[in-house]
Amino acid sequence: MDRKTATRYPILMLHGVGFRDLKWPLYWGRIPSALSAMGAALYYGQQDCWARVEENSKTVKARIRQILDETGAEKINIIAHSKGGLEARMAASSLGMGPAIASITTVGTPHRGSQTVDRLLKAPDSLFNVAAFAVNNWIGLIGDTKPDFFAVCRDFSTDCARRFNEENPDVPGVFYQSYAGVMKTPLSDINLSTANLVVRLIEGENDGLVTVESARWGERFTLLTGCGNRGVSHYDEIDFRRAPLSAEARGSGIADICEVYRQIVTDLAARGL
Repeated sequence: MDRKTATRYPILMLHGVGFRDLKWPLYWGRIPSALSAMGAALYYGQQDCWARVEENSKTVKARIRQILDETGAEKINIIAHSKGGLEARMAASSLGMGPAIASITTVGTPHRGSQTVDRLLKAPDSLFNVAAFAVNNWIGLIGDTKPDFFAVCRDFSTDCARRFNEENPDVPGVFYQSYAGVMKTPLSDINLSTANLVVRLIEGENDGLVTVESARWGERFTLLTGCGNRGVSHYDEIDFRRAPLSAEARGSGIADICEVYRQIVTDLAARGL
């Protein structure tokens, strides 16, 4: 193991909506093993999967303090997927944890909300209430303490995103960067084919849930296009399939999402973070 690639500070990985930090199935697929092999010290957020950003960010704040106490580190790096990126930003800004955070890397995070969600929210509240009842009760059985499906959906609207960004500006001294995936066609990921098509028609290029422009944030932005005709979906961003995107690298696209995360760690280490 090449310890030279280990980051100066521990890495806190934050999952997105609809999942929890469980040993099985592991949200991040093969990615943690790939990073641990580089010497990275990994920790997990342990947030609820359907709680609002403001609730989960409190959990993130507590986890940061816990990790710093356990390791004696001065700061941490955060790598966050989807909604987890918003929770990282809120913990850093509104909750005052910026001085304890060296960097925030977001992958497929809806920083600017979704115009598609704006349209969906025009549906009768009764429809959302039925879905919320089912989701909140089921998720409560597996450990969520404050599930709020309807409120989480509203948080993804463009109006809520605008207010969130005004209330949670980037913290000076924290390195912010972002990544966005793009599905080449709706058939790139059968799990997100319908969502990709709908979002594509309303907003443009997306990973099956989040558009490129919504995911763009911070000092540096990287577009993940993948190899060949597949592209990179919202699920590919967390190695949902537990397999390379392509059998071989072709052109400038990536063949394996694990390589993206290895590069993130290598770059953070090079920055002294």
